[in-house]
Amino acid sequence: MILDDDPATVRRSLEEASAGGASHVVYRSSATVYGAWPDNPVPLSEAIALRPNPGAPFAVGHAEAERLVSDWKAAHPGATAAVLRPATTVAPGERPRLAPLLAGYAGVAVRGASRPVQAVHVDDVASAVALAVERRLDGTFNVAPDGWIPDSTARAVAGGPLRVSLPEPVVEWLTRVSPAVLAYAVHPWVVANDRLRAEGWKPEHTNEEALVATQAASWRDMSPRRRQELALGVTGLTLAGTVAGAVALIRRSRRK
Repeated sequence: MILDDDPATVRRSLEEASAGGASHVVYRSSATVYGAWPDNPVPLSEAIALRPNPGAPFAVGHAEAERLVSDWKAAHPGATAAVLRPATTVAPGERPRLAPLLAGYAGVAVRGASRPVQAVHVDDVASAVALAVERRLDGTFNVAPDGWIPDSTARAVAGGPLRVSLPEPVVEWLTRVSPAVLAYAVHPWVVANDRLRAEGWKPEHTNEEALVATQAASWRDMSPRRRQELALGVTGLTLAGTVAGAVALIRRSRRK
């Protein structure tokens, strides 16, 4: 069973899983559960304790849902559960309201703030879900491209507007987000993907390619010349059905 929703829905889904005799679940969480803090190591591994910023509902909600999955697994000896923690997920032509802040290409920023960012393509998240289902992965796995990029690069690649640096209270007012949410645009929370790679997963898109996809149908649909121009400007499932379903599921959840 693939889980991808708020804690209340996850709780009901786990009850249905128990009633149906399911022995393996996959939950798509979020790397935001680590929290955005000035003392975060770069990158964060799965061994780091969760510190979601209080007041950031998406982070706190995912952390609570992860707890529910852990409790379910403990109550079902022999069962397995994979928890996937993607970086900011982006999809061709889609720009959810918080994506510019989380992925580093918003037009406003807190004065003096700069951080490394990651953006993972929705297809790469879907392939991670497919792998977790196919191989019955057990445990927690970060899902992200290799490495990270400066937020200035993210803004250039994603076609973000010219950045205006303002005092934090002004940015909060303009973006209509709480200080807890704004922390994710100020402090680092990039993750390492080594553990999932060791299971055979490989990202097909770089951070830059994923961000380009937010303004184009697909990186691959661009002409080679255009891809080269963008690259130079920046730098100087085997389970096909499962993948398609995972993409649709992830996109629906991101629109909520």
